Amino acid sequence: MKEGVAADSRGGRHPSSAQKFFYDEGRAAPFERRSPVPSTVERSTTTTKGGIMSFKAMTMEKFLLMLALSMLMVGCGEQEIAIEKPPLVRTMTVSSSVVGDDEIYSGSVKGRYETNLAFQVGGRIINRAVDVGSLVSIGNVLMTLDSSDYNQQVNQAEAQISSTAAQLDLARSNLDRYQRLYNEDAIPAATLDQYRTTYEAAVAAHDNAVAAARQSYNALSYTQLIADADGVISSVNAEEGQVVAAGQTVMTLVQTNELEIEINVPENKLPTVNQPATITFWASSSKARAVVREIAPMADAASRTYRVRLSLLDPPSEIRLGMTAGAAFNSSAQSTDGVIVPLTAILQTDNRPMVWIIDGDIVRAKAIDVQRFEDNQALVKGLKAGDQIVTAGVNKLHDGQSVRINPK
Repeated sequence: MKEGVAADSRGGRHPSSAQKFFYDEGRAAPFERRSPVPSTVERSTTTTKGGIMSFKAMTMEKFLLMLALSMLMVGCGEQEIAIEKPPLVRTMTVSSSVVGDDEIYSGSVKGRYETNLAFQVGGRIINRAVDVGSLVSIGNVLMTLDSSDYNQQVNQAEAQISSTAAQLDLARSNLDRYQRLYNEDAIPAATLDQYRTTYEAAVAAHDNAVAAARQSYNALSYTQLIADADGVISSVNAEEGQVVAAGQTVMTLVQTNELEIEINVPENKLPTVNQPATITFWASSSKARAVVREIAPMADAASRTYRVRLSLLDPPSEIRLGMTAGAAFNSSAQSTDGVIVPLTAILQTDNRPMVWIIDGDIVRAKAIDVQRFEDNQALVKGLKAGDQIVTAGVNKLHDGQSVRINPK
C-alpha cells in the first residue's frame, strides 16, 4: 500500500490525514481533495498564482445557483388563476310574426239540417223521381208507393160515411116524431128518452165514420213522399219495386238555406276554437266568416276528437255541400298584443311569471302576463317586437348578471 493511503473497512482506499488537505501559501482556506492523486489540471489550477478561486467564492456561486433553481421550481409549481367567464345563454328575438298564430283545421261543407226521409205508410215503391245530388224545392214529389190498397180503404171509409149518415137521418126523424107525440101527452117520457139515445148514437157513429175516412185520405196521400224544404238529395236508400215499411229511411235531404262547416278538434285545442273563424275553400278563392254553433259533448271513440260545427255567416254562392274547407281560428283574437314564447323562457318568481331580457351584455327581469298555454309554448303579454329574451338556463341567472349569447 502506498504511503498516505489507508484502507477502509470495506476494502477501499481513502487519503490519510496528511494527504487530506493541503494549504495554499499565505491562505487559510483549505481545499478538499476529491481524489487521492490530483490531476495535472487540478494541480495547475490550485497552484497558479492569481487564478485560484477561493472556497468562499465557490460557495457563494453555488448558493446563488441553488437559490435561482429553487425559485424557478417554485414558479413552475404555481397554477394560473382561472378567470370566471359569464354564462352562455340561448336567446330568441320576439317578432311580430308570432302574434296572431292561427290554428287551422280541415273540414267539409254540410247543411245544418239533414233530414232522413221516410214514408209514413208501408208499400211497394212504383216511382222514384230524384237521384243523389238532385236539387229539390218544397212540395216536389220524390217517391211514390202503390196506392191501390189505400184507394180501397178510402172507398170503404166513404161507404161507411154514407151508411152512418142514413142511420143518422132515420134517428133524427124518429126523434122529431116522438117529440111531437110527447108534447101531446100521447107517450110517456121514457119512450122519448129511448129515441133521443138512438139519435145520439147515430151522430157518434157518423162522426166516427168521417174520422176513419179522413185517416184513409191521409194514408192515401202518404203514398207520395214530398219534400218539406228546399235542399239537395244527399243519399238514396231505396229503389223502384222495393217494399218498404212505414218509417224506413229511403233518402236524405240536406237543406241548403243554412250551410255549416264540420271539423274535428283534439281535446287540448278546444279552448282555442270558441271564437270567430275564417273559412277558406280548397276549390275556391272565396273566404267566409263563421262562428261556432255546436261542440260535441263527448269525444269520438275512435279518433278521440270532438266534432265542432261552425255556422257560415256569409257563404259564397259557389259553395256546394261536401266541399273541402279550412277553418282558421285566430288564437290571439282576444289578445292582439300577445306574443308566443317557449315555456323554457318563463321563470316563476314569487307567484309572478317573468322572463329575462337581454340589455347589452346583461340580463334584466321583465314581468309578463300569461294568457294561455299551448303545448310547449305560451301566449303572453308584456313583451314587444324586438325584445331579446333568454330561452334556456333562466333559473341560473340573476338580475344585472353579465352573459354571453350563444350564436346558434
